[in-house]
Amino acid sequence: MDIFAQQLVNGLVLGSVYALVALGYTMVYGILELINFAHGEVTMFGAMIALAVISALTGTHAHLPGVLIALAGLLVAIPACMLLGYTIERVAYRPLRNAPRLAPLITAIGVSIVLQNVAMMIWGREYIPFPSILPSGHHHLFGARITDVQIAILVTALLLMLGLTLLVQRTRLGRAMRATAQSPQLAGLMGVNANAVISLTFIIGSGLAAIAGFMVSAYYGLAHYYMGFLLGLKAFTAAVLGGIGKIGGAMLGGLLLGVIESLGAGYIGDFTHGFLGSNYQDVFAFFVLIAVLIVRPSGLLGVAAGERA
Repeated sequence: MDIFAQQLVNGLVLGSVYALVALGYTMVYGILELINFAHGEVTMFGAMIALAVISALTGTHAHLPGVLIALAGLLVAIPACMLLGYTIERVAYRPLRNAPRLAPLITAIGVSIVLQNVAMMIWGREYIPFPSILPSGHHHLFGARITDVQIAILVTALLLMLGLTLLVQRTRLGRAMRATAQSPQLAGLMGVNANAVISLTFIIGSGLAAIAGFMVSAYYGLAHYYMGFLLGLKAFTAAVLGGIGKIGGAMLGGLLLGVIESLGAGYIGDFTHGFLGSNYQDVFAFFVLIAVLIVRPSGLLGVAAGERA
């Protein structure tokens, strides 16, 4: 097996998940200039809710096809997370719309902690295994082994990213989102309901987060009440890497971060002569974050201060 090809495949799969979560960060920042640190916990809730439904159906309707059971769990998780995202925006952020920037940032961290503890009270502290209901076939591509689950994650993520791009660029809602991002006040004078647009941004981002949470739990075979914290930090890093506030930047940053992390995990043992192992792969995300903030704080596709957009 070609190690480079295998790690590249693993990185693209992982990066596509990071990109979906990063899109939620970058859409909210693009409109409100707010870092929604609770977004990772929305992802976690998506995984937990989907797993709860899947576990219930596996116990009572075991005769149903596994893919159908998984789809049912996802279809419950998506609207649940959309409602959660709307509630967070309406209750925690909208009252602070005109407050100093530090206030909503602290609130976002508080909401994140609250959601973690709510999940812990509902589902407990233990890791929840993902039932073995999905196809377990695999294929070989350029010396790499790719599973059916990985293919499904890649294809679904790419379709969602394409769909979101078309939504933002080609639809009336997308024009309203772009106008609100430029100036909510001027958009309001042109007949755009800025509050509705902001709420819809949270709703769309939360729906993508639910799908990403389901993908992560299916890929790794488990879920945990604390899983959203590190995933959210990595997705935030991906958004910063690509240029936070840019839809294309979140996609590019997520894919690049996934590949960097996966390749680093695959070769760190060789580079350090066995001193460090693949369990140190998480450090690469934060090395990337530090490097980007030092070299190009605006990100790869971002517009630096003083440059023309």
